[in-house]
Amino acid sequence: MTAPRTLTGIALVAGTIALTPLAATADTTGSPAAVSAQTTATQNWGAYYAPGRKAKAYGTLWAAPKDDPSKPTSLVKVKGKVIDRTRSGSNCGWAVFRVSYGTADGNVPNTLRTFTTCKYDKAKKFAFTFKNVYQVELKVCSEPKAAKPSLNCLYSGTWKSLYVYFK
Repeated sequence: MTAPRTLTGIALVAGTIALTPLAATADTTGSPAAVSAQTTATQNWGAYYAPGRKAKAYGTLWAAPKDDPSKPTSLVKVKGKVIDRTRSGSNCGWAVFRVSYGTADGNVPNTLRTFTTCKYDKAKKFAFTFKNVYQVELKVCSEPKAAKPSLNCLYSGTWKSLYVYFK
């Protein structure tokens, strides 16, 4: 009885090892990629959801072309919509962008741009531009009405990278 179990175990391990590169490839090709630094066309960054799909954000990003991939892009334009998917009137859908940019003294701080809507299933448009951009990230949250997103929204979960200067 131990020989068939041993052979079955070896076959499972071999199959897992053989299929691991295929699974990794399939996972990365199915998700929307961050916009490349050399692109000049407007890129659709797809739809991102808050946990439980209680809010949704989608849109486009355009980055100015550049010659040196180690430098930030001179200009980034982001346009999109945020939708609240909760029926209760006390919750809102948030699209929070974290933009890392270069300053004249060589520092790379980041700042937040937040957009919110509290109307169920009604899209709210947003647009912004930023100069000297190294990276643009997005997080979508669904939270109670407030003047700004909570610390839970900002620091739990992962940020989705929409633009990275060195790609």
